[in-house]
Amino acid sequence: MYHELYDVTEKTIDYAFEGRFMLNMFEYLKSIKAPKVLVTEFLVSATAASINILINDLEEYIAGGSDSMHKQLREGYGHLSKPEARKIKDYLNKLLEDAQRYERKKRPGRKRDCTK
Repeated sequence: MYHELYDVTEKTIDYAFEGRFMLNMFEYLKSIKAPKVLVTEFLVSATAASINILINDLEEYIAGGSDSMHKQLREGYGHLSKPEARKIKDYLNKLLEDAQRYERKKRPGRKRDCTK
């Protein structure tokens, strides 16, 4: 399960750049009954860090500019229109936000027995 989360997330990032937004992270984590510790590890992992870097790069690309950094971003992301870049950025943000929401939902504690 540990490697599966990372593999699925990295494939999802690739698909997003092809215009395919296939993963609802919150529902995926629910479906695999991911333990909180796994989600916490994911949120501080290199994969999550690289998603944050992509988000920041896309934000800068969308904002535009004429300095050398923006020139490099245009070279790297120039194949994307700005609306496409916004969609990808929003999608990547949602992946991380859903993981954070799932982590908060999985608070430790005893579950109440609703049958009593």
